Amino acid sequence: MRLLIATPLYPPESGGPATYSKLLEEGLPHLGIEITVVKFRDVRHLPKVIRHLAYFIRLIREGKENDAVLVLDPVSTGLPAALAAMFLKKPLTVKVVGDYAWEQGKQRFGVTESLDDFAHLKIVPFQVRILRSIEYWVARRSTSIIVPSEYLKKHVTSWGIPPEKIQVIHNAVTLAEEGKVPEEMLRLPHPRILTIARLVPWKGIDKLIEAVAKVREGGKNASLIIVGDGPERSQLETHAREKLQDGFVFTGSLPPEDVRAILRESDVFALNSTYEGLSHVLIEALAAGLPIVATRAGGNAEVVTEDSGILIPVGDTNALADAIDKVILDPEISTRLREGALKRSQLFSVPVMLARTKELIVATI
Repeated sequence: MRLLIATPLYPPESGGPATYSKLLEEGLPHLGIEITVVKFRDVRHLPKVIRHLAYFIRLIREGKENDAVLVLDPVSTGLPAALAAMFLKKPLTVKVVGDYAWEQGKQRFGVTESLDDFAHLKIVPFQVRILRSIEYWVARRSTSIIVPSEYLKKHVTSWGIPPEKIQVIHNAVTLAEEGKVPEEMLRLPHPRILTIARLVPWKGIDKLIEAVAKVREGGKNASLIIVGDGPERSQLETHAREKLQDGFVFTGSLPPEDVRAILRESDVFALNSTYEGLSHVLIEALAAGLPIVATRAGGNAEVVTEDSGILIPVGDTNALADAIDKVILDPEISTRLREGALKRSQLFSVPVMLARTKELIVATI
C-alpha cells in the first residue's frame, strides 16, 4: 500500500504537523505502507494562491502512484489535497488538530469569542466565513477524519460531520534524540519554568509572565524559559522586561531535538492556554518526566491527570502562580508528578499511534 502525506510543516520546521509527519514517514513503512511526503514549504516562497495551485499540481503528480491521501491540515494544504484526491479518485483522510477559521479570526479578523462559543456563531467576518467554509467542505469531502482528542471530535461533529466518520488517535512523541540547550538558558538559575507555544493570544503567555512574577514575590528566584515564536513576541518580551526585569529567555523556534534537551533541563512545564485541541507539547513534557501545570482547556484534561500534573481554571493567574509554587516548593510533589508523568506518557506511544493510523487508512481503501 502507498500513502501520500500532505503536510503544512516538516522538520526542521517546528509544530505538531512537522513532528507527526516525520513519525509517520519513518514508522509506517515498517507496517507495510510506503510513504510519499509532499511538503508545503517547497511552494511557500511563491505568491498566495499561486503557491496553492503549485501544491495542487505536485499532489496530482505524486498522488498517481499512491492508494490514499492523508492531509495534516484542513485548509492551507487541506483544500488542494481534497481537490487532488477528487481528481485522482483516491480516498482522503484529514487530520484536524484545531479550528483554523477560529484561530485566524482570533489573530487577524477581530473574533473575540472562545472556540466553544465560536462554534455556534452564525454571523462572522467575511474572511472567517470563507475559511470556515473551506474547512467544513474539506471535512465533508473526506473519507475519514483523525482528531487527537475527544474534545476535538465533539467540535468537528458540530460542523455537521457524522461522529462515526471521526476517529480519535492520540498524538505521540519520541524523545530518542536530544540536541543542545541554548547557553542563555543554561545561565538561568533553578527552578526553571518552561513553556513551549506559538506566541499568540490564546496561549496566555502574558499571564504566565505575571504568574512567575507572583512566584518571585514569595521569595523564590524562579526563571522562565519561553520556547516558540509568533506575532506577539515583541510585546511579550517588553512585558517580561517590565514584570521580571531579568531571569527569563525567549529562545524563538527551535528544532525538536533542542526542545527535548530543554525539557530535560527544566523543573516545571507550564501551559496557560485558553484553547487546546490536544497539546503535543504536553505529551512531550510527560515523556520527559516533567511536572506539569496546565489549564483545563480543551483536551488538556485528556493528557494530564492528577498523578502527572496540576490542572487549573482557565484565566486564573493566581491559581497558576500557586500551582507552580507548590511544585517547586515541595520535593515530594515534584517527585510524584515526575513519576506519574513518565507512566502517563506510555498511553501516547508511537507504536500505538502508528498501528491505529494504519488501521484507519487501510479501512478507507
